[in-house]
Amino acid sequence: MIATRFSVALHILLLVADDSAGDSTSARLAWSIGTNPVVVRRIAGQLSRAGLISVQRGPGGATLSRPASQITLRDVWRAIHPEKDSMIGVHSKTNGECGVGRKIPDLLRRRFDQAEAAMLADFAETTLAELATGLQEDRQRAVAE
Repeated sequence: MIATRFSVALHILLLVADDSAGDSTSARLAWSIGTNPVVVRRIAGQLSRAGLISVQRGPGGATLSRPASQITLRDVWRAIHPEKDSMIGVHSKTNGECGVGRKIPDLLRRRFDQAEAAMLADFAETTLAELATGLQEDRQRAVAE
C-alpha cells in the first residue's frame, strides 16, 4: 500500500484553502486529520519547500503560496514524492543466474513507470480548487439533507 502522506498533504491544503478564520496551525490541522501535530509539521515542511504553502510559526499558521486554482494534484504528489522516488518499488536482489529473475526488475520498472506517468498526467488535470469546490458541494448537500 502506498503511504497516506499524499492524502494527508491534500487534507492540509484543503483546510488551509478553506481557512477563513486564520487558524491553520499544526494543532488545528492535526485535530481535523486525526494525527499528531508533528506529522502535520513534517508534511507541511515538504509542502512549504515545494512552494505550495507559506508557514508562519505560532498562531499565524499556514497559507497557500498561490491560488488553489494553480495547484494541481501532481504538484502535491511531487512535493511529497520527489521525482527520484518511484511510486512502486521493485525488489532488486534477484538471482542473476536465473533467466527470469535477472529480467524481472527492468521489466517491472518499465511497467510501473508507465503506470506512474499515467497517474501523474491525470493528477495534472485536477486542481486543489476543484477538490475544494467538491468539498463545499458535499457540505451543502449534507446541510440540505
